[in-house]
Amino acid sequence: MKKIIPVIVAVVLIIVIAAAGFGTKLLEKYSYSKERADLTEYFGITGSDDVPIILQDEQIEERARRWDGVCYFDLATVHKYFNDRFYEDQKENLLIYTLPDAVVSVSIGASSLKVGDNAEERDYVIARYEGDTLYIAADFVKEYANFSYELYGDPYHMQVYTEWNERLTAIVTKDTQVRYQGGIKSDILTDVSEGDKVVVLEQMEKWSKVKTADAFIGYVENKRLSDITPETPAPVTDYAEPVYASNTRDHKINLAWHNVASASGNDTFNEMIAGAKSVNVVAPTWFSLSQNDGSFVSYASADYVAKAHDMGLEVWAVVDNFNSGEIDTYEVLAGTSTRQSLINRLMEAVAEYGLDGINIDFENVSVKAGEPFIEFIRELSIPCRAQGIVLSVDNYVPLGNTDHYDRKEQGVVADYVIIMGYDEHYSGSDAGSVASIDYVENGIANTVAEVPPEKVINAIPFYTRIWETKGTEVTSQAVGMATAQQFLADHGITAAWDEETCQNYGESQEGDTYYQVWLEDADSIAVKLNIMENYGIAGVAEWKLGLEDDAIWDLIEEYMNR
Repeated sequence: MKKIIPVIVAVVLIIVIAAAGFGTKLLEKYSYSKERADLTEYFGITGSDDVPIILQDEQIEERARRWDGVCYFDLATVHKYFNDRFYEDQKENLLIYTLPDAVVSVSIGASSLKVGDNAEERDYVIARYEGDTLYIAADFVKEYANFSYELYGDPYHMQVYTEWNERLTAIVTKDTQVRYQGGIKSDILTDVSEGDKVVVLEQMEKWSKVKTADAFIGYVENKRLSDITPETPAPVTDYAEPVYASNTRDHKINLAWHNVASASGNDTFNEMIAGAKSVNVVAPTWFSLSQNDGSFVSYASADYVAKAHDMGLEVWAVVDNFNSGEIDTYEVLAGTSTRQSLINRLMEAVAEYGLDGINIDFENVSVKAGEPFIEFIRELSIPCRAQGIVLSVDNYVPLGNTDHYDRKEQGVVADYVIIMGYDEHYSGSDAGSVASIDYVENGIANTVAEVPPEKVINAIPFYTRIWETKGTEVTSQAVGMATAQQFLADHGITAAWDEETCQNYGESQEGDTYYQVWLEDADSIAVKLNIMENYGIAGVAEWKLGLEDDAIWDLIEEYMNR
């Protein structure tokens, strides 16, 4: 017996140890982890002033900053999520915002601003630089956009709402933890208490993805949630988008460009307009930028305007940037002082010559100059709007490489957006049509997708290109309608209708020279006008007077009278 007892004791100890080990494993398996997540790592915080942004129900890659207790967004974030009308003038260290009737100007680093000529103060620095990045105070951005934000600490992070859609909410039934992932072994992000309300983002079998009242996003067991209910939060409506009133006309526009290359060119007005029908706007090419300070060459004539007015025509003078060897469009427009200098000079010319409108024809605007260009249009619209002067802007047919012209914003602040519905093929390109019907229709469709149709004018070409190919060399010349027809006759070419382009097309091989002509004539113009009517746009423009066949005016007059 004495020998058996130690054996029994040993066996019991083994069983106890085994049971304890098994129990420990069970405890480890089924007990809740008490490990807490590193919140700096969870939010990806990189410094004491770095503030993660939870936009709606998701943390975004953009960050806010916190300085002196004030939250700031960088300009790119402001443009992307809140309002893209803020303009940074790096030349003059200014933040600009353009209203329908005034320019808001802030010296970067200051707590004061000017609205037109009126000074105002804020109790924080409105805008500041961190390195080369401009930051704008969130409270100032809120003056021009509807959104809400709350700043939470430990660590600092920000909840932002720009949308207020229906969502599911739930009530926490017992004190519990919000975990990084669904599972009792996942690290704890934060604690929630009985009675707390959470937003339910995703429901699974045993866990739900939730967002807490202080914007932590993690997982809670379903058994800890009750009263799951749809809820629609009240939207923020403090900001009312201002109305950028337009000087549009209550009739179709028929604008004919008159190419005036010198003061003597004004003398051709009577000749050029003599055969035209239903034209109600003439646009002489009078002003051309000449220096980077906003100066321009002018061929304007008060007598010309008087003649046009006597004929019942409005005069919308053209301003171009074609002196590319002498001026840099970015340099002219990027600085607030030079923009205002140009605008002041233009409005002085409006008053001096009695103009009815200004037509901006800035071409080959670089991507870099895109924001200064649209800011110029915004600022020019202010005196035009105040004085009843029509502001129209010429644009290429929309293609990806011209998105920086920002037709949508033009459609808000300008009176008319004119599509230059030609130059599909141009000097230096492969041979092809100047304005095939698909090119024209796509240009109109893509423009009215961004601009109200009652503000869209489509310009048609009065010219044709005669293409000449010798080996691999392709050249062309732009000619008027009569010259194109004479070329066909001289070369014995019979043009036939091409259904793809909706133009009469002719070709000829003469020795080693291959000629091709896609005609702009009554047939092609008629199809273009029909398409324009289908889209219900504001009217037609023509480039340029003097290249047309007189019979074309009958078609245009018919279009105008529909």
